[in-house]
Amino acid sequence: MSKLILTHEVTGLGSAGDVIDVKNGYARNFLVPQGLAVAWTRGGEKQVDSIKAARVARELATIEEAHDLKAKLEARKVTLMVKAGAEGRLFGSVKNADIADAVQAAGIGAIDKRKIEIPTAIKVVGEHEATLRLREDLVATITLQVVAAKK
Repeated sequence: MSKLILTHEVTGLGSAGDVIDVKNGYARNFLVPQGLAVAWTRGGEKQVDSIKAARVARELATIEEAHDLKAKLEARKVTLMVKAGAEGRLFGSVKNADIADAVQAAGIGAIDKRKIEIPTAIKVVGEHEATLRLREDLVATITLQVVAAKK
């Protein structure tokens, strides 16, 4: 088992600044190369404190703001214009950054693309859902209307 310090939130493992134990292969092949975690050291405790301080600074300032953003996200459908073939199949798939850009373009507000979770890959036009973790205890559901772009 490898002891690591998470530098970003990883679904199912924890948030930035958490110290975790994972299998060696998962640490060596995924978490460390992707920049999601660093090896734990005795001097790493200072790093944990700075990571947690940065996370707190990035979080939405108040619970009221988070609930307000959740209400805005769940009240409207977000439209994504994508390139698609004749039968409605996309050329590629919808990414987290695409959703974050569409939410901002809709005038709802800026959101962190790393906090968006897509349950299944979006590869066809139509209506889909994604979730956004606003805070540790607050999750918003985003309704996406994926539309083929006019040629």
